[in-house]
Amino acid sequence: MIIEFDGDVWQWDAREDSSWFFVSVPPELSADIREIPRPARGFGSVRVRATIGGSTWSTSIFPSAQEGTYVLPLKRAVRDAEGLSLGDVARVRLEIIDA
Repeated sequence: MIIEFDGDVWQWDAREDSSWFFVSVPPELSADIREIPRPARGFGSVRVRATIGGSTWSTSIFPSAQEGTYVLPLKRAVRDAEGLSLGDVARVRLEIIDA
């Protein structure tokens, strides 16, 4: 399964010194992902191959109770390579690997 969407870059604010940045998968696409039969993984994570601009990497998306969606963590290397900052909109392509 491959999904594409635009999402805002946001920062996890649970800690003042947090350098964790994410993009939320839209609710309707998150619902579709939840329906995919797959093996159980830690924290409800789903393995994906993510692409933003010219950057592609393997990672996992995680369910967020606060967001009610899955969230994609953005590594600093990806943010730097793609010139992404807090509040920017990223065009995301996710290939679900666990499906």
